[in-house]
Amino acid sequence: MAEPVERPSIDPPGGPSGSLAGRLGVRGGLNNWQFTAVSAVAGLALAAGAVLAAGPWDSGQRKAEQDWAAARARTGGAHHVPGDPSGPAPAPSAPAVLAALGTTVQDAPAGAVPDLRAVLDPLLKNDALGDRRAAVVIDTATGKRLYGKGADAPMTPASTVKIATTVAALSALGPDHRIPTTVRASADLRTVTLVGGGDPTLDKAALRTLAAGTARALKAGKVTSVRLRYDTSRYTGPSHHPIGPNENIAPMSALMLNEGRQDDSSSGPAPRSEDPAGDAARTFAALLDDAGITTAADPAAGRAAKTSRTVATHLSAPLSGLVERALTNSDNDIAEALARQTAVAAGEPADFDGGRRAVTAQLKKLRLPLTGVNVADGSGLNRKDKVTAALLAGLLARAADPGHPELRPVLTGLPVAGFSGTLSGRYTTKAGGTGFIRAKTGTLTGVNSLAGTVVDTRGRLLAFAFLASGTTAPSEAQAALDRLATALAAGER
Repeated sequence: MAEPVERPSIDPPGGPSGSLAGRLGVRGGLNNWQFTAVSAVAGLALAAGAVLAAGPWDSGQRKAEQDWAAARARTGGAHHVPGDPSGPAPAPSAPAVLAALGTTVQDAPAGAVPDLRAVLDPLLKNDALGDRRAAVVIDTATGKRLYGKGADAPMTPASTVKIATTVAALSALGPDHRIPTTVRASADLRTVTLVGGGDPTLDKAALRTLAAGTARALKAGKVTSVRLRYDTSRYTGPSHHPIGPNENIAPMSALMLNEGRQDDSSSGPAPRSEDPAGDAARTFAALLDDAGITTAADPAAGRAAKTSRTVATHLSAPLSGLVERALTNSDNDIAEALARQTAVAAGEPADFDGGRRAVTAQLKKLRLPLTGVNVADGSGLNRKDKVTAALLAGLLARAADPGHPELRPVLTGLPVAGFSGTLSGRYTTKAGGTGFIRAKTGTLTGVNSLAGTVVDTRGRLLAFAFLASGTTAPSEAQAALDRLATALAAGER
């Protein structure tokens, strides 16, 4: 049976006593303007401790801010012309909020944090969490483990394995890497090949731009009719995920249009094409025709000749943006593409086995515990995936480490409780963790997980991972996991 992706519960965890209003001394609940004002106060109080690690939510905004800063020679709060000696002196930069992590995650001394155990132990005993549970909490500033139960037990992670996939891709390729889709023309310009690079987010607008560029090059050579081929050779191995044809993931292909979706959706389950590469090529042929280039026949699979040259190129969004989208929406197609891109970077075959080896090798470089870990796919749909709570929390702590800025999109891509992605429906304005918890969800039949970060009332940025197996009521299990994360945010100790 096909495994579902996350379908968030609408059941709010906890009650008013653990709410944002309760934490700030507001009685009687919050209306919209009160909630906005209270949130602003709370946000200002927490900003100094959280912004360095979490960053802005929006990928485009974060990228724009990076470009803006890089283009200026001075730092500080004043606007001025770079290099202008009459300009104001830059304001001193604030010191880093987080200290660099050590090379290993250490256990806190026995008895050092009995308050955290007193809060989490009873919540972990909830029957809704099934017959196997694991939990780890790490202080990202010190790298010390503050809490652990079954920390090193390999368990099925479901979609929280995307944290491992995205960390590996960023580590191997960097946040600015873009996936190319190209068009190559033969020496005589009579044969054109659309070459897939593995970008699952390729859309019709991108194909239209490729068609326009191709048409210009062909018309410059006085050619208006061509044979069209499409090349998917960048990927190898089986085209279908082991779960088989499924509304949660398209067949694996280096060339596809809108993740092979056959409706107007951009996330979640959808009818999928069984021939995503052929569909993309046929769409491209129609766009070529619109641009004044006819094709002699239906597009056929085939590689571009060695003597061919590139006449048009489209680049995907930066890897940082793809990572954020994969985590926020629990996007299986992007996650599998990232595993294959990691494999290509490592010189491995771009298939499931190559992705497994490449991702594991990248995680090993981060010197985190991998005993019993098996990353069988990039998305978490495969039940052969096994990770530990220690690994997931450790990966998030590494992403918060100032020494690993390339991993920061893992944190900025985590869904925000009550606001975005797969956590948008699991928290309300009356839940204590709303807006404070950022976490990746995981859901398969009998499996529920939650791993992310939260700033507690002491100002610490905590990385956590909660895994549960043998669950029988998904909504109740999700609520139980949400209560665990909310307890970390609410400062109930």
